[in-house]
Amino acid sequence: MGSTRRTGRIRSRAAAMAACGAALAALTAVPAQAHEPERRVPHWELKDTGAPETRFRGLAAVSRTTAWVAGTGGTVLRTTDAGATWRNVSPPGAGDLQFRDVEAFDARRAVVLAIGEGEASRVYRTDDGGVTWTESFRNTDPKAFYDCLAFFDHRHGLAMSDPVDGRFRILSTGDGGRTWKVLPDGGMPAAQEGEAGFAASGQCLVTSGPKDVWLATGGAARARVLHSADRGRTWTATDTPLPAGDPARGVFALAFRDRAHGLAVGGDFRPDQPSPNAAARTSDGGRTWRPAATPPPAYRSGVAWLPHSRTAALAVGPTGTDLTTDAGRTWRTVDTGSYDTVDCTRDHGCWAAGEKGRVARLEH
Repeated sequence: MGSTRRTGRIRSRAAAMAACGAALAALTAVPAQAHEPERRVPHWELKDTGAPETRFRGLAAVSRTTAWVAGTGGTVLRTTDAGATWRNVSPPGAGDLQFRDVEAFDARRAVVLAIGEGEASRVYRTDDGGVTWTESFRNTDPKAFYDCLAFFDHRHGLAMSDPVDGRFRILSTGDGGRTWKVLPDGGMPAAQEGEAGFAASGQCLVTSGPKDVWLATGGAARARVLHSADRGRTWTATDTPLPAGDPARGVFALAFRDRAHGLAVGGDFRPDQPSPNAAARTSDGGRTWRPAATPPPAYRSGVAWLPHSRTAALAVGPTGTDLTTDAGRTWRTVDTGSYDTVDCTRDHGCWAAGEKGRVARLEH
């Protein structure tokens, strides 16, 4: 029996890798000539959310069929049929809040973060698909401003705030977001003048494995990435080559496919400003960052590795989507639609979300 199970797992993994390889080949394929058969190239297919006034910067992809989005006006939507229909599962009384991050464990359990100064920063949790919500955290420190959430597993997670008294503040949960506590800041390096996180895509705080977490910063003289290997108790800071020196510049999003290999994207979010060197990569867990030889052509706010690939990833922003097939060394634009965030799942489900109610799934 053991041999049979192992053989089944090997075949399943081989099938997954083959599917990913086929999708990657299609993404990078040269357009067919007129006399050639039409090729089915993967592309973003917009899904009608029925919320054209909402900007969705929070996105949690659970599978190819299930996803959650969170955005302006205290809006949370959920689909369980691949985006054909969306259910408004917004927490009651949250209309004045700005949701910028959502982390979902499955179709029923999710945690959302509202951003803002003082009591505008809040965390809500649902265990019944958004039928009911519990407010599990409300910030009472007027100096704190929470930006992002991230979970290591179904129980352990963190939330990060812009610096308070000169250091980034970290919240911790050990019960899936039902309760939170502020971690001691003795292991957090001092923040630079003006340094903060960007609540642009829910990807300024990301995890890989049971204990590693990375925090992206900007707005200061140097755009940095902070890393913790002990669930947020102690941190080290590393400079990146991304644009810095202005409140609008920095690292906006991170993605790690394991605890060593990561991508950083960002730039200058002002549409009239260029964003050279808008992407970087690391192969040592964030101890060093190298600029992309051919970066995205403009500011990018979200990034995600394609499932079951060691080299392919997508970056998104208001002016388009870029693809890398060499682990972040070079990028090329594959779509010009506006998206703020992107997320992929192990069953080959990739989703993107952004302004004007835009949510899309990568279709093959």
